[in-house]
Amino acid sequence: MVKEIIINSTSSQTRVAITEDGNLADFFVDYPENRRMVGDIYLGRIARVLPGIRAAFIDIGMKHDAFLHFSDIGERTQQLQDMLGDEDTDVDEDEEGNENVSTQAKTEPKRTEPQIPTLKKGQEILIQIIKEPVSNKGVRVTSSVSLPGRFCVLLPYDNKVGISKKIYDFKERKRLRHIARQIVPENYGLIIRTVAAKQDEEILKDDLKNLMKTWEKIEKEAKSQTPPALVYQDLNTTVSVIRDLFNSDISKIFVDSKKLHKEIKNYLELVQPAIAEKVELYKSTYGIFNTFKVEEQIKTLMGRKVSLPSGGYLIIEHTEAMVVIDVNSGKYAKSKDQETNSLKTDLEASREIARQLRLRDIGGIIVVDFIDLEDDKNRKKVYDELKKEFRKDRAKVSVLPMSDFGLIQITRQRIRQNIVQAIKEVCPECHGTGLLTKSSHLVYDLESWLKKFRRKSRERSIIIKSHPSTIAKIREGKIKSLFKLQLKYLVKITLREDASMSADTFEFYSAKTGHDLTQEFD
Repeated sequence: MVKEIIINSTSSQTRVAITEDGNLADFFVDYPENRRMVGDIYLGRIARVLPGIRAAFIDIGMKHDAFLHFSDIGERTQQLQDMLGDEDTDVDEDEEGNENVSTQAKTEPKRTEPQIPTLKKGQEILIQIIKEPVSNKGVRVTSSVSLPGRFCVLLPYDNKVGISKKIYDFKERKRLRHIARQIVPENYGLIIRTVAAKQDEEILKDDLKNLMKTWEKIEKEAKSQTPPALVYQDLNTTVSVIRDLFNSDISKIFVDSKKLHKEIKNYLELVQPAIAEKVELYKSTYGIFNTFKVEEQIKTLMGRKVSLPSGGYLIIEHTEAMVVIDVNSGKYAKSKDQETNSLKTDLEASREIARQLRLRDIGGIIVVDFIDLEDDKNRKKVYDELKKEFRKDRAKVSVLPMSDFGLIQITRQRIRQNIVQAIKEVCPECHGTGLLTKSSHLVYDLESWLKKFRRKSRERSIIIKSHPSTIAKIREGKIKSLFKLQLKYLVKITLREDASMSADTFEFYSAKTGHDLTQEFD
């Protein structure tokens, strides 16, 4: 399999695509006005403590206060962090380069409920963003600060040594654990990342040295600042993708920006010079994404409908509470047996759903309505296929077995807005519903207002303002609705277009005085 990273940079945005044999596998977008915040460290001030929901709200200078759940607070918050668990641990990396720690079962001591430190309003606290704002919710933060590098993750004020679960070789794990214990400073913890496999001790030492320098700067900054203040800003999306995802599987990185090409080269020459030569400055007349046929694949990420190889398709709908995916067979009917046809479509859908959730970065609750299957064995096949495909996902995913109604419930770790939310805005015409009022109902609303107006007013000439599309609907038909209304209510009506108005609203004015009559007869 040929894996490549393709980076397209313009003045308004930077787009990063990861392809596998030419097929889009991951996609990231970085905007100047909507920069990546996960990993940033702030010196904040506690605004509110709410024991009822086991959380505190931290003022970090943003529109909404940051949300700090008690589960994200360590016993030694004053020392910035303290993580529970045995010293000898396994870890699993998430998509941001943070590490999920799970203690080995044989050596795990009995855990006791952590004692939450006393938090008071007005108290200063050092926190790190772990989840970006979504909709009207603020960022989620933790007081367990960690600093991810290329090969290691530094854990200040902790004594843990961990190895990524994705390093499977026992001898390599043992070697890396020995190195980590030798190089980690006292009162610090260290997690060895997946890309550290087969690396020399000197490379790990250099990476740790850089992280220690960064931490010293953060300490100085935190002591000199007054909250709320940003004391450390993590790498931008593009460089963080290189840090977290660029491993031996990636054959090449193509960049179409000289500035970004130099930035990536400099970073790699600092942390891993041996692979810096894989970065290539690529200039294309038709655009780098068009040349690599990525642009056409990105367009499918924006649509509701996603086609399946055999003729079926998915419909992906976003709601406030969850994402709903409907699986349809379409024209596919290769076999005479309906169960066989349904199973094939459902299996194809399982593979595509896992891919789409990853590409669109959809998180939260997802409910999938598969085509009904009668055989329990076939239902389990669909469930197993989903679980297998989600193993490729860096985000944490939980899947429940298929219900009797053919529904499968999924939860996926949400760290930021999904791609659709990041790229699209709510339509000013339909306000996000995707629906506009029918012309017959618009005429009904208009006639209801005219009835009240005719009953209470002696004026015989009015001006009606509305959106051009609404005015066009009123003028439709052989016998125009406008003519019928004028004849029925004996009122002269002048229509005026106003593109700034909503498509479903009217404004009424007196033709004689120009006075706004809308509210008087509403």
